[in-house]
Formats: sequence, structure tokens, C-alpha cells
Amino acid sequence: MDILGLSTSPSSGGAYALILSEVDGNRRLPIIIGTFEAQAIALELESIKPPRPMTHDLLKNVILSFNSNVEQVVINDLNEGTFFAQIHCTNDQEGFELDARPSDAIALAIRFGASIFVNSKVLDEAGIQTEETSEPKGTSPQGMEGKKEMTKLEELEKELQTAVDTENYEKAAKLRDQIQKLKG
Repeated sequence: MDILGLSTSPSSGGAYALILSEVDGNRRLPIIIGTFEAQAIALELESIKPPRPMTHDLLKNVILSFNSNVEQVVINDLNEGTFFAQIHCTNDQEGFELDARPSDAIALAIRFGASIFVNSKVLDEAGIQTEETSEPKGTSPQGMEGKKEMTKLEELEKELQTAVDTENYEKAAKLRDQIQKLKG
């Protein structure tokens, strides 16, 4: 995954959406993160060095002082709306994994130049398609009683696409959840 960017909205209460994008695909994954983590990621992405080390810079220095390296981070689970991640590290003798919040794992990945991966199950569950599906419209085998529900579903999918196109990922995540509930 690549980091597409960070976005916020006045209704988010100070939270940001970190947007990850598939390298060889058309899905995006919005992850809601705190202000501090967003700042740590943004500063590193923009190559801005604060006068004193920030927490993630300190952690990088600690990892390096133990002759270790961050090889990759994996967002490996989604449970009740909370994402989970692991930091995959190596040292001279072995590899090891550390449990982390995705925002912290990604902040470290950027500092180490490490790859970011998302478990396919997590991406299937929470990812957002950035292109319309190529299914022909109006070919549903359902009877007229399903037509009202399909209309609502199509309307939500259209709103979702608009939200993604305008990079309103907070709204897109809410619409994605509504669509999943509607589909059952």
C-alpha cells in the first residue's frame, strides 16, 4: 500500500483520515487516526525535521541502537471498527513482531522506508473501490419488491463514489458501512 494522504473535516472532532491506496489495485483504505499521529506522519512525508526528536523519531533511534530494523508493517486485523497492526523487525539474530496501532506502525514505516501491507480480509471488509463496477445496470433478476432496495443501494453506491472522488473519506467510510448493512 502507498500513503495517498491525510484528510480531515470540521465534524471529525480533531481526528484525521489516513488514506492508504493499493499499489496494484483500485481500493483505498481510510483509517481514522489522532492529531498527533497525523502530524508525525505528515512531517516525515514532507521531510520536515523538528528541532527535537518526536516520539516516532526517538523510537526509530531506540530500534537502531539495538541493531534492529523495521522491515515492514502489516495492518492485520479489523475488530469492531478498530484496526490492528504489527511491526515486523529484524536484528542480527532473528526476526520479531511488535503489536501496534496502525498510525504508529505507519509513522515508523515511513521513517525506515519500510513497506506497508494490509491483510486481504481487512481490505475486503473496509476498503473502498475507487472505480465504478462494470456490471450492467437494470439487469437484476429480482422482482419489483426488490427494486426499492436496489434503488437505495445504487443511490448509496453512487454517493460513495462521489465521496471517494472528492476525497471525503470520512463520509465514504460511513457510506461503506451503510452499504454493507444493506447488503446483509
